[in-house]
Amino acid sequence: MQVSRSLFDLTPIAANVLRILFVCLLVPLVGCATDEAPNADETRAFDEPSRPQFHFSPAKNWMNDPNGMVYHAGEYHLFYQYNPFGEKWGHMSWGHAVSPDLVNWEHLPVALYEEDGVMIFSGSAVVDHQNTSGFGTPDNPPMVAIYTGHEENVRQTQHIAYSTDNGRNWTKYADNPVIDLNMKDFRDPKVFWHDDTDRWIMVVALPREYKVQLYASPDLKAWTFLSDFGPAGSTDGIWECPDLFELPIEGEAGSRWVLEVDIGSGAIAGGSGGQYFVGTFDGTTFTNDNPDDLTLWVDYGADFYAGVSWADIPEADGRRIFLAWMNNWQYAQDIPTSPWRSAQSLPRTLQLRNTPDGLRLTQRAVRELQGLRSDALVADESMRITSEAVIPGAEAELLEFSGTLQLNDATAAGLTIRHGDGDKKTLIGYDAAREVIYVDRTQSGISDFHEDFAAIHEAPLKLADGTLSLHVFVDRSSVEVLADGGLVSITDRIFPEEETHALELWANEGAVDASAVSVWSLNSIYE
Repeated sequence: MQVSRSLFDLTPIAANVLRILFVCLLVPLVGCATDEAPNADETRAFDEPSRPQFHFSPAKNWMNDPNGMVYHAGEYHLFYQYNPFGEKWGHMSWGHAVSPDLVNWEHLPVALYEEDGVMIFSGSAVVDHQNTSGFGTPDNPPMVAIYTGHEENVRQTQHIAYSTDNGRNWTKYADNPVIDLNMKDFRDPKVFWHDDTDRWIMVVALPREYKVQLYASPDLKAWTFLSDFGPAGSTDGIWECPDLFELPIEGEAGSRWVLEVDIGSGAIAGGSGGQYFVGTFDGTTFTNDNPDDLTLWVDYGADFYAGVSWADIPEADGRRIFLAWMNNWQYAQDIPTSPWRSAQSLPRTLQLRNTPDGLRLTQRAVRELQGLRSDALVADESMRITSEAVIPGAEAELLEFSGTLQLNDATAAGLTIRHGDGDKKTLIGYDAAREVIYVDRTQSGISDFHEDFAAIHEAPLKLADGTLSLHVFVDRSSVEVLADGGLVSITDRIFPEEETHALELWANEGAVDASAVSVWSLNSIYE
């Protein structure tokens, strides 16, 4: 929505009235909404049943893919696919929130609205530090959003918009679209500055061709085709939401490039999910190090989709920070929450690790999350487990667990969370015979909203000397498991029916030695 800056120089009441009129005129068939109300958090408790307490969720209405993630002027920006008018997908616009620390989020007005029959689909944002676009000045470089304009049943094209006040107000480029292939499926541009070739690079998906395309631009407005990548990896579902970035290798001096591509169906846990490729990028072409028929999964749970990384993390920081939509297209519109629907995963730091099978992705929770720790319920303890035992004192609604399990002669071992009456529980386990780690949510609570929800999601994991390291985060309606230093990730939503907060360790047919066990109660970001 484009509004003259002079509107905001009026009295607050007059400005709000005019904003309401503008939005109502733009979307007359679906009712009125202000650009404050959909995301405003000052009047909400954020305490509804199943409301995540340390994951980002909108105040109300539908949310899906994270978009436009960029760091600028001390703020992490999170834009996201948003329906200002309801709890299901539709009228795609960009919601907006900012954070100083990736943990505590301030909800801001909708940044980009659907307009003139063009929805605002997924994309990215950058800070144009050299003002190559001419939208700002050298002293005040613009923030530029690059997104897909979606015309229902007509075409998808790539558009840009810009802001000169740190993302608070946006102007859509008058000569949009900047790329038009006259295709119905052509979306989700991720853009970054490439120092070696001194230009902008875009990676964008051709969903039904199982490809991504690479483009280059000197100014974010004029784009030149460079190359294709794909088909490769999993082609069981459409390709979406690509990202391309360079990562360091743990304990080594080198680096490699990673191309992340999500698929809309047929992922490892069923439904939607993310895959990645490791290789090289020479400024024009991405080359896969692995055979094209090898699929590497980003996450083995059901609820980790449309992952994308932040742009412009300061060089002194140096991290590649990644976030995903914590949901699955199989049942996304049916999950039992209201007045909002969906959440984002915890932000994670990415690296590569050299393994016997080659370079593989690792994911670790960002260090800023340690600021949520309240009480250390268990501190660096050791214990022997022979069947099932509640960890003394480890009871809280919001939990973080860290520890190492030495399986010895046990055939299986793990954690039980949210253990209610009878068999209501969620299991995190390791099967030694099959060499898999899993999350079992078949008895986790409410699951009858969709036939595909109750399931077991597992990942292959060979243990060195039978030693399993676990880092687990439990929110009101989710569990995230990072195993073996983040080499394996499993992310699942759960909807317990009871307030059950005990944490248990268990072992089958043998003894397990647990060491360095620490459990923290976590604070809500809304307190």
